[in-house]
Amino acid sequence: MEGATILISDKGAVRTITLNRPELRNAMTPQMQLELIAALQEVTTAGCRVLVLRGAGEAFCSGLDLSALQAVNEKSEAEHRIDTERLARLFCTLYELPLPTIAVVRGAAIAGGTGLATICDFTLAEPAAKFGYSEVRIGFVPALVSAFLALQIGDKRARDLLLTGRLFDAAEAHRLGLVSDVLPPDELEGRVEILVRTLITNSPASLAATKRLMAAQNKPWLDAAITLAMDVGAQARKTEDFREGVAAFLEKRKPVWKE
Repeated sequence: MEGATILISDKGAVRTITLNRPELRNAMTPQMQLELIAALQEVTTAGCRVLVLRGAGEAFCSGLDLSALQAVNEKSEAEHRIDTERLARLFCTLYELPLPTIAVVRGAAIAGGTGLATICDFTLAEPAAKFGYSEVRIGFVPALVSAFLALQIGDKRARDLLLTGRLFDAAEAHRLGLVSDVLPPDELEGRVEILVRTLITNSPASLAATKRLMAAQNKPWLDAAITLAMDVGAQARKTEDFREGVAAFLEKRKPVWKE
């Protein structure tokens, strides 16, 4: 099975969803986000026990696609809100999925790509993998990812990553608790198989109940954080810094921020 931007394959009780735009480092488009949401919703009725998420080619996901950026300054406030709500729906659907999820990260997982990779229950990465919440460098606000990040690693560490916008490697991601394990490229797939076998030996009903319990424990705070994030994200897209940051990125120059 496949969509225009993703591939879906089953092996026994394991379903793999592969972001399939390798020529563009699997950059996200609205279409990819919608296809991922549909695929995640469908997996709960497909009899699968474990979901593996990966990227085709040399990267996991490099963030928002350039073609989407080119049109972003021309969108209305309502259109910006739709974009923000769609991404929120994707992240929440992945987070609340009632079966174990494993992200396999090779290469770059940047901005929204970092969000996708680290929202999964397990994130396995090769040493060369790169992560980063780079939104502030081009006038974006890392609104939605901030909610999940603060929940995962705490306020102080989240501020470091979100305010600097710096890239960091798999070893640091592991120290921060965003990556479950870092393995050499030739050992990565073997570790995935071991983890899958471990999960499949466990009670599927217990796994689903545990995931629902953990999601429910965090839901009041996370729902409020996401609602606020959507408002802040939509408002930020109307600022001069946002317009300048996007223009500078597309023109391959440094942005000139107004004081």
